[in-house]
Amino acid sequence: MWLASLKRQNVWLYGACVVLAIASLTSIWSSRPGLVKAQSFWFLAALVIILILGSLDLRPVMSYRWAIFGVYFLSLLLLIAAFFFAPVIRETRSWLAIGPLRFQPAEFSKIALIILLAYFLSRRHNRIGQTANIAVSFIYTLIPTIFILLQPDWGSALVMFGLWVGFLFVSGVQARHIVMGFGIALIVACVAWFFILAPYQKERMIGFLKPAYDPLGINYSVIQSKIAIGSGGIWGKGFQQGTQTQLGFLTEPATDFIFAALVEEWGIAGAFVVLGAFMLLIVSVVRIGLRLEYPLSQFVCLGAVVLFLVEFALNVGSNIGFVPVVGVTFPFVSYGGSSLLTKAMLIGIIQSIAARSSF
Repeated sequence: MWLASLKRQNVWLYGACVVLAIASLTSIWSSRPGLVKAQSFWFLAALVIILILGSLDLRPVMSYRWAIFGVYFLSLLLLIAAFFFAPVIRETRSWLAIGPLRFQPAEFSKIALIILLAYFLSRRHNRIGQTANIAVSFIYTLIPTIFILLQPDWGSALVMFGLWVGFLFVSGVQARHIVMGFGIALIVACVAWFFILAPYQKERMIGFLKPAYDPLGINYSVIQSKIAIGSGGIWGKGFQQGTQTQLGFLTEPATDFIFAALVEEWGIAGAFVVLGAFMLLIVSVVRIGLRLEYPLSQFVCLGAVVLFLVEFALNVGSNIGFVPVVGVTFPFVSYGGSSLLTKAMLIGIIQSIAARSSF
């Protein structure tokens, strides 16, 4: 049954994922050849996860309150374990190690939050505008976000907050609550600036607001990214011909700045292909969500769309200087197993729901 649904409904969704995977492997092969085998393994593992989850009927599990909160509390335990036991890598405690493998608990917490908020809001959809419901949903978001900030991982924390805001915007929240939210966010930002942010994090904010500030220091990566994107032209410089990437001027060309590396070598044309595939992925998930019968299933699709769009905006936006660099991946394109496998879990859950719904 689920294979028949795959052929009828989700061919565009999987086609978009294939295009993004090809773009990812090509760009990583060009910029960091030593990482291609690992990323290929993660893509194969992602495919297995999608097929396994798609073959299971997850509706009974997702209807049980204990299962939803069990996943949520498991994500909290993993975040706590990371805070106490994870090694310090790039000034953060974001990675837990299991033998030779490492993974980011923050990535799993994004899925846990999506499922919990989908469960919570689907049962209060007509009453989400009530202050009590908004407050409870915020607390559910705040608890894992605090542990993520303690790592510190500001990029994932922004994504968690973006998920909550995205859910509220489509849940009929009133305008006065939106204004109050922005006011609270402003107060939190001021408190963070004076009491929480480390000096290097403040430097990043200053660099974002002043693009010409410290070109050999805090703004170096963004400047090199802009040079790489601008020099790509329409058709790009060709495979392994990007000067900023191949000569090492572009930092993190396989993760944070993979979009810049891709555009430098494949130009605007390549960027349009990748962006087109990504938007096709988004539209496919939206179409599935609109055709589903139950609010919980619809909210899960919504959460996936919000997650993909927020991470896309933070990654590509930082490459072109529109947002600060916070270390968020380009979904399905940037190197990394944790991010890719969690996205595969979401696609698998959506496939499972769609395969057993009447369209």
